[in-house]
Amino acid sequence: MLSCVRIATVRQMAQMITEKESDGRSYVRRAMVELDALGLAETNGKDGKHQIWNLTPAGQKALADGNELPPRPKAGTGAKAVRAGFGPHAVAVTDTILAYTDTILRGRREYLTDWQVEVNHAIKEAGLSFNADAVLAVPTKTSEVRLFELDNGTMSRAHLAKEVWDYERYAGHRVWEGARGTIGGTYPFWQRHRYTRSETFPRLHVVLAGKAEHLLDNRLQALTAAVKGITIAVWANTLPRLQRGEPWYEIGVDDPHRRRSRYPEPVGR
Repeated sequence: MLSCVRIATVRQMAQMITEKESDGRSYVRRAMVELDALGLAETNGKDGKHQIWNLTPAGQKALADGNELPPRPKAGTGAKAVRAGFGPHAVAVTDTILAYTDTILRGRREYLTDWQVEVNHAIKEAGLSFNADAVLAVPTKTSEVRLFELDNGTMSRAHLAKEVWDYERYAGHRVWEGARGTIGGTYPFWQRHRYTRSETFPRLHVVLAGKAEHLLDNRLQALTAAVKGITIAVWANTLPRLQRGEPWYEIGVDDPHRRRSRYPEPVGR
């Protein structure tokens, strides 16, 4: 679990490995102390009163050597993020992953290995680079992908809206292809270089957390107005509602034809 989500508290790890109506926190706490003694896990900060745990580089290597998970050579441990003060945000991302797995994926914990966090999306030519807080790649025939952006109540409303629009800029970027002297053609950058098996640009899920629920509702309404007319599929929810299994709000619809008209075609060679 720590290799996938990078950062978690004892409460979150117990939620993942124990049955409903059970409390496995004592067991998890003892296990983490043992891993700490072996140099495989460590704690670098707290979320309130709760210690935040992450694997050490030695812990990640032990998993890789045992072929327990798909190799992720560039994945960090999360320790730097906690020490830099981003622990509460990372804990909320883990809560989002657990809630989505428990509700939408109906508790199928084997899907946990299909999550990645802090996934970079960059297009150098467009001067665009951002990190999706989490990406889920469900192992189906179509390799269904879902993108997740979490606001823990720390961003301004304008900044949050800009982050959502960045996904549309990413989806709208096209690349020219063709031999020199030929007519050639263009294709979406994401479809060739990132999500090659997806027929449509992956749906973006925006999750709001970190404030009282009525304030989250206000932020949701403001975000809905700020992204009106966006041409990618955007669903939004608050973390409390997601944890209760309540439905998402659709605030953006995928429209590749309108998206293509909105962004300039690349110039051929």
